[in-house]
Order: sequence, then structure tokens, then C-alpha cells
Amino acid sequence: MSTLEDTATLPDPGDRPLVVLVDAPSSVERRLVDRWLAGIRSGLRNGRGIEVLPAEGEQLAGRLTRGDNPLLVPVRVVWSADPEPDRTLLRLADVLTRGWALRSRARAARRGPPHHRVVVGRPATVHELMRRHRRERSATDTADFVRFVARQATLALDRAERALTGNRFKVPREVAGQIVGSAHFSREIRRLAESTGRPEEDVATEAAKDLESIVASLDPAAVDLFSGVLRPMHEKAWTVHADTAGLEPLRELNAGHALVFLPSHRSYTDPFVLADVLRSNDFPRNHVLGGDNLRIMGVEALARRSGIIFIRRSFGGDPVYKSVVREYFSWLCAKRFNLEWYMEGGRTRTGKLRPPKYGLLADVASAVERRRTEDVYLVPVSIIHDQLQEVHQMAAEQTGAQKTPEGLRWLMGYARAQRRPVGGVHVSFGRPLSLRAALTAADDPALDARAEADLDQAVEDQPARRLALQKTAFEVFVRINRVTPVTPIALAALALLGVRDRALTLSQVRRVVEPVLDYVDARGLPHTGIASLRTNGGVAEALLSLRREKVVSAYTEGSEPVFSIESGHHIVAAFYRNSAIHHFVNRAIIELAILDVGDLTGRDALARGFQAALDLRDLLKYEFFFPDKETFRAELIDELTLIDPDWRSDDTDISRTRKLLRQSRFLCAHRVLRSFVDAQWVVAERLAEHDPDTPVDQDQLLERCAAVGQQLLLQGKLHGPESLSRELFASALRLASNRGLLAPNTAPAEGEPDLATRRRAFAAEIRGVVERVVAIDETDATNRQESAGVRP
Repeated sequence: MSTLEDTATLPDPGDRPLVVLVDAPSSVERRLVDRWLAGIRSGLRNGRGIEVLPAEGEQLAGRLTRGDNPLLVPVRVVWSADPEPDRTLLRLADVLTRGWALRSRARAARRGPPHHRVVVGRPATVHELMRRHRRERSATDTADFVRFVARQATLALDRAERALTGNRFKVPREVAGQIVGSAHFSREIRRLAESTGRPEEDVATEAAKDLESIVASLDPAAVDLFSGVLRPMHEKAWTVHADTAGLEPLRELNAGHALVFLPSHRSYTDPFVLADVLRSNDFPRNHVLGGDNLRIMGVEALARRSGIIFIRRSFGGDPVYKSVVREYFSWLCAKRFNLEWYMEGGRTRTGKLRPPKYGLLADVASAVERRRTEDVYLVPVSIIHDQLQEVHQMAAEQTGAQKTPEGLRWLMGYARAQRRPVGGVHVSFGRPLSLRAALTAADDPALDARAEADLDQAVEDQPARRLALQKTAFEVFVRINRVTPVTPIALAALALLGVRDRALTLSQVRRVVEPVLDYVDARGLPHTGIASLRTNGGVAEALLSLRREKVVSAYTEGSEPVFSIESGHHIVAAFYRNSAIHHFVNRAIIELAILDVGDLTGRDALARGFQAALDLRDLLKYEFFFPDKETFRAELIDELTLIDPDWRSDDTDISRTRKLLRQSRFLCAHRVLRSFVDAQWVVAERLAEHDPDTPVDQDQLLERCAAVGQQLLLQGKLHGPESLSRELFASALRLASNRGLLAPNTAPAEGEPDLATRRRAFAAEIRGVVERVVAIDETDATNRQESAGVRP
């Protein structure tokens, strides 16, 4: 901030009276404003006729009712940043007593004029403000109009101040009062009273109480203190690497629209990492949504003053609370305050994106649909860690361990666990998505198959709207995946998980990884330093990092070190592998589709191959996120061209392409898909043996799958323990439910197979996919044996 000269001036009011509204909490600031006014009066045509009033109070009320339509110009003193050393206890007391602003101003005032500037807010006439008041507020009395004018003056000054201090100091003012007094809120209260048959006064009281429980503020001192207290939770564990190029398009969008940041979620520290990245790039602090389970005694008050919005994890059955959340989101979007939440509904347990929850997206969409704001832009954000100390606990939960409940003791233990450095955390921003454009596309008939099936109960209203929101959520996740980088740790885990119960030397790991590196280069995929894996030293560094976290074990007593997945930690290794696995899914699908074509040729082969790919896409739709069918088809063609650049030639024999595939140094279907189709096979076989006349108890079925899956693993019928994930079994159950295989037997329509037959067909379909995956595995092993002289 410049501290030497004030360049602000007053507008020329023309023939109107000019009224300066001074926002000056202290006498010192009022004297500084008076001195500034004295210096510029001579430059105005009617300078000596300027009226100077406080920005609120009885004097303002009397002036607004005079009827001469003056031009109102708000002014304020802005102080430079407080250089006083940080004293945490004093700052905490300031935050909790709301004394931080006055203390800061008083300290700055004692240092004298070189540390301040006067800013002028956007002017407005009284008649203009009256029109806005009638449009936005439910009350029409003079007292409410005076409060409205004072609030508009404050907001205008806040915007002017941010031009000096930066966007990160954007602060909401008197939120609850503005919402409760708005015309929109009053109409919503009347609607709720009519629909529920309750007295309007009771509904209004409940709504006001609910609103008070969720509204967050953004005191700059609280934000700084909260960040300072929690920053060690990630600062010591990870070095933050941010792709800031993705932020530049957002800066221009944020000037006219609210942004909704939708990050991937792997760690409790994700909000703090993203907050630091945005803060260092002069973005305003986001309003971050958190579940009620994170209301931790001793931290909640500070968190709410730092922009954390605590909401119930489920409130679909409470129409008043739901309306309050919708109104609050609409207000934030209309005022261009940015939002942030984690659409997966919780941290991923598998390392890849979880199915999205749509309820909050629907609430933001209502702000656009009701014209409360012109548009809102959704920002896909990828946050990925080289390693995570909490992964071991999450992996244990996948095999039946209980989740530790959040609380102060939990928070202290979690913070202590982050004191040891474990690598980097990588933040990337995907291409933003216009919510208005996405909603406008609701009539698009080419809706994703998974969107048509995956109807979340939290999203209500018209089916077309639900489908549009679901398709929007999938597109956000597709864009997150596109900017998620491939890491050395992910590729090291990919290599070791591809061999069952065996250890590999450094050279053998490198031979597995090198074709993957070539593929990443050919595709132009985002990555982080994976070129180091072309050397034994780089491979050793990645494996030793995993060894330090007890994911990989090493045997060093022989002629050379060999590495394998630590016993009992295959799900942890799969977590790291899965962070990059989405980049290889289309390649894996193409490999399996080529095997499915058989002896067909020409157009028949192409049609059969694409249909086989669509069938696999449908089978995997609860595991991965795919774009619309046309985009998917174009991506498959690109993959096919990498395998056989001349596949479009006059030679219509698919055998050439199949031969090139079998000879390829890069075969990945077994490394990418085996754990998922193995889990599906376990579930499908258990369903096939289930009595079709008996309802399916999903919890009991999951327990049965875990038990039988362990047996099959010991028998060597499953590839690895990473298939025995409760989350993978649950996804397979969702697929079975989507195909109508869970409901008890009913009389089939004429010509339709009965439930038992359809369940057996489902199991046979997945068994066929597993067989093709195994064939790819055997081909890959043979290729490596021939090229290296030893079986990898």
C-alpha cells in the first residue's frame, strides 16, 4: 500500500448536493478525513457546500428524508499493515472479542499519517438507493432504508479498500441481517409456511436460528491466526507445488462472478493447502463448507470466523434448513464470495475420485436458475500428495477397522503425525465450467449412462435438472483427472502391484516403468519428475520413499536388492497407484476390446470393438469418470492410433492390429483393471448363488464377499489383496443394483429371463472380462521374458 500520498478525490455532483458519508470508528480517523477534505474542497465547483455526515445514525436518517436526492459518497481511512510482532494469545483475544480492527487502527494512528490513505467508495444518489432497496428488501420503512444505505456504503468502501490491500481481504458484512431482511427470504418463509401448514412466525424463527448456526464471517485477523495455527499440519509434511498458470483465467472470471472451487479430497489438510495457494496468489478467502462432525470444541469459533461453514451432513428431510442453506448460498454467489467444498463427500479411500454428491451443487444452481446471480463458475481442483501418513488408517477401514471419530484429542494427534516430511503436495486447476451453460444443456439427449443411473436422493425437482447436475458433476471430475499429475510414487506402486507375491530388482522395475514413461510422453500427460525413473537411482529413490512409509519392503542380503509390497499393505500401495490410474483406463479398455473382436474384419470389427469398449465403460462406470460418448469414442481412436498408426489403411484385417498389440512394450489392462474386475467378480458370484426369492441384505453380502474373497486370494484365484477393499465391493453392488439384480425375484415380462438367470449372466460377463485381463497379463509376461531373458 502506498503510504506517502493520497490520490483519491471526490466526484463532481453537478447540480445535486454532495454528502460525504464518513466511516470513522475513531476521532483520529475523523480528523484525518477532515484534513483530507480541506485539501480537496477548492478543486470542486461547489466544494464549500459539501456536507459531511457519519455513515450511520440519526444524522444520516434526517438527511435521507429531506427529498432533494443528494449524491452520497462514502469515504474511509485505510491503514497500512500492522508490523507489530505476532503475539498469538493477544491476537486470539482480539479475534474472539472483535477488537482486532480497532487495536490495529489505534496502533497505526500512533505512528502518524504516513501509514494511512483515504479511499472513496462508489457514489450513488438517494433515489438510486431507494430503487435498490425496494427491489431487494422486504421492509419498506425509513429505519430499514437507513440501515440499507449504511450497509451499501460499507460495501462500496470494502471494494475500494481491496483495490489497495488486495482481493484476499474481501469480507462479508452483517450477513444474517441482510438475508433475513431480504425480499427473497420473506417470500421463501411464506412459501414454507404454506407448504408445511405452520405459522409464518414459527417458520421465520426456526429459519433465523438455522441461519445463525451456519453463517461464517471472515475476520482478517481470525483468518491469519487460524492459518497460522493449522499451517504446521501440512507445512512440515509436504512441500507445496502449485500450477499457478491455471489461476490466471480465474482471476478475470472472479471479477464478475463467484467461483466454486471443487477439489479432489485425500487429506484433512486439503483446505489449508488450497487456502495458502490462493492467498499467495491474491485470491479472496473461500467460504469452505465442512460437516457438522468437524465442529470441534475450542476450534469451532475461530474456524467460523475464518470462513468455515459448518452444515449438517444430511438435511434433505428438513425443508426449512434446506431453504436456509439455499438462501445463504444464493446471497454469497450474488455478492461474488467464493465457495469451496469437497464433492466426494469425504476423503477417498482408494486413491481415485469417489462418486460425487449433488445436493450442494443443486443449492448453488438454484441461485443461477432464480436469477439471483448471472452465473457461477465451477473450478475443478486436483490436490494430490506424494505420500500420506493417514493412508494406513484409511486402508485399515477398508478391511473392517472403525473410523476414529473427530474431536480435539483426534486433532492434536493428527497434527503431531504431520511433523515428519513425506514429499510434495501438488495443486492443479482445471478448466472452469459455467454452471449456467451446464444447466442450459439439460435437454441434451447424450447424457452419460452413469448420470442416467446414479440418481442422488439429495437432488430433487425435475428429472432433467437432476441429470444436468449429475452430468455437470461428472464433467468437473473428468477435468480434475485431466490435470492430476502422474507421480514417481504412483508408477512405482503400479509396477510392484502388477506382479503377484514376487519381488523385483531395480532394473526390473525400470523395465516395467519405461514403456509407461514413453506413453505419458506420447499422450502429453501432466506429471511430476517421473523422468528420474529412467535410471536405477530414480527408481531406488521412489521405492525407498515407499519403504520409509512401510508400504514397500526390501531384501538386501542377496546379490542385489529386491523390492516387494509389504505384507498387509497392498491397499495402501493401490491408493498411490490409483492416483494416476485414470490416465490409463482408456488404453486398458482398448486392449480388452481388441481381444473381444475375434476374427471380424473391416467395419464389423470396428463396430464390434467400439461396442465392446462401451460395454466395458458401462461395467466400470461406478469406478471411473468418462466423458460423453462422442468424446469417449474420439479418445479411443487416439489410443488405437498409438497402437497401430495405420489401422485406417485399406488392410481391413484386424489381426495386424492385434499382433501389434501383443508385441507392444506397453500393456496395462492387468495392472490397471485387475483389482476392480476381481472385486466385481467376487460380488457377482455371491449374487449368483443368492436365493432370488430372498431380499439382499447389502451389509451381510459385503461381509460374505470379504470372507470368500480372502479364501479366493489364498487359493490364488484373485491377483492381489488390493481387490479385497470394502469400497470396491460397494461399487460393484451399486452396479448390480443399477442392473436390477438386488431386488427380490418378481415375475419377468414375457420373453425376459428371470432374476437367477440374469445374475448368472452378470457373473459370466465379468468372468469373461477377467479372462481377457489375464490374457493381457500372460502376453505381457511373455514379452518381458523374451526381451529381458528373465521373467519379470
